Amino acid sequence: MNKKFLFVSAVLLVVVFALVYFGVNATSNWGKSKDQVTAEDAGKKLNKLYAKIAPLSADPIKGQIDLDPVNVADTLPDISKFPITVENTTDNFVEIFSSTEKSGSGVDGWLTETATAFNNANIVVNGKPASVKIRNIASGTATDYIKSKKYVPDAFTPSNELWGEMVKASGVKTELIAKRLVGNVPGIVISKSKHDTLVQKYGSVNVKTVTEAISNNEFSMGYTDPFASSTGLNFLVTALYTFDPANPLGEQAVQGFEQFQANVPFIASTTIQMRDAATSGRLDGFVLEYQTFINAAELKNDYVFTPFGFRHDSPLYALGDLPKEKLDVIKKFAEFVQQEKYQTAAKDKGFNNLENYKQELEPVDGSTLISAQKIWKEKKNGDKSIAAVFVADVSGSMDGEPLMKLKESLIKGQKYLGKDNSIGLVSYSDQVTIHLPIGKFDANQQSMFVGAVESLEASGGTATFNGIVAAIKMLEDEMAKNPQVKPLIFVLSDGETNRGYTLQDIRGLIENYRIPIYTIGYNANIEALKSISSINEAASINADTDDVVYKIGSLFNVQM
Repeated sequence: MNKKFLFVSAVLLVVVFALVYFGVNATSNWGKSKDQVTAEDAGKKLNKLYAKIAPLSADPIKGQIDLDPVNVADTLPDISKFPITVENTTDNFVEIFSSTEKSGSGVDGWLTETATAFNNANIVVNGKPASVKIRNIASGTATDYIKSKKYVPDAFTPSNELWGEMVKASGVKTELIAKRLVGNVPGIVISKSKHDTLVQKYGSVNVKTVTEAISNNEFSMGYTDPFASSTGLNFLVTALYTFDPANPLGEQAVQGFEQFQANVPFIASTTIQMRDAATSGRLDGFVLEYQTFINAAELKNDYVFTPFGFRHDSPLYALGDLPKEKLDVIKKFAEFVQQEKYQTAAKDKGFNNLENYKQELEPVDGSTLISAQKIWKEKKNGDKSIAAVFVADVSGSMDGEPLMKLKESLIKGQKYLGKDNSIGLVSYSDQVTIHLPIGKFDANQQSMFVGAVESLEASGGTATFNGIVAAIKMLEDEMAKNPQVKPLIFVLSDGETNRGYTLQDIRGLIENYRIPIYTIGYNANIEALKSISSINEAASINADTDDVVYKIGSLFNVQM
């Protein structure tokens, strides 16, 4: 009887314990929102994964900091990095920098094909056969080369006149040869459903109504880097004029921009990144040129294009003190492309449409444009500071030149980080090491950042996702102290993971914390890195050892 009593008592105790245990768990989430429960579950998982990693902590090392301002010329790669799409066929020739939407191939190859026809036409200028050389290079990058005088071609045809004005303001002699080579228009591309909603409330859709809707948090839109993108620069200037037509650099315009910018969820480094983010469905609208829009089948049926700002008519400039012979070749080329057959060919590629669109803004001088870029840089994050963790791959495959370039790019790129932001540094191989806890990027933190970067050494395997887990944990702790901070992660690597956690293991964490993870590949398997960045619409850069410093500087300039 005693044995039976003891057995029954034990069973009852187990049942009671189970009921209490499951009851506590079943009621633990009562009164909590779905987001709260999800956040708590993500936090528990993060703590569990982080505990298994057990990161090491490196002793702080101070390095020498360089207080000189950024020298863009030092970061630019050799000009040979940018392809020649049309070679000159004679000794009497001019080299022309051309924006990428017209000097590539296929629908982006109008100028390539037209310039080839010019070279094949056996045109004689001043008694000598003439030809042109076309270099394919984005307008913003081309402007950096010309302004810094690292490389100045004979002529320049950017997407719009804004870049020409900036070149002129830099002191480079600039002569407008042709106001237009081919017609194009920038626009705001908006999903049809959101477009209908805006029209119903505001009566029409234009930059004024769009900026007002964004300021009121009614419209989710992204735009591109105004230091690199023609459409991004155009949108910035147009928005500032919308806030104060009389003084786009005044206090009223700046305050309007700050309010507007506080509700802009996404600034893309490139048009491709912007399009990828748009197709994810998280954005109601974004900026794009009409020639690109009309050639994107996935956009035409579901989006509405609304023109704005200055036209993108590909002006042609002569640069520097050119001899008359070269000026005459440039002028002859400008005349050649205006022939009806070549303008018709341009229309077939998406140019020379929306010809009725007339810009309402007066021309803007280069100094105003440069000031507008400075306002954007200072105010783009509103009152939110950035907290960023750099996650550096120091596995064995990074040994030698890749690690040397990683160090160089971080040490030079840190000039873009900004003293109001907070920075941390993690490295990984088989083991994760925290070299620099997150801290305000003052002179002391900057010195320790440089010292930590210089101390990195390569060996072992590649546990990329272990490094990312450590970065997320550091940022979670930082956000607990400062909920208003904007978190970012930058992963610098050359390849795929072969140790530790997999993307599948931590994808849910990345999605739940919604921290953008920018990846920078050093001669890397870029698809592996893209799979990380694409989760939260961040950029993935594949930079080889020649141009990684410039690309990272541009990325930090946008995001930091």
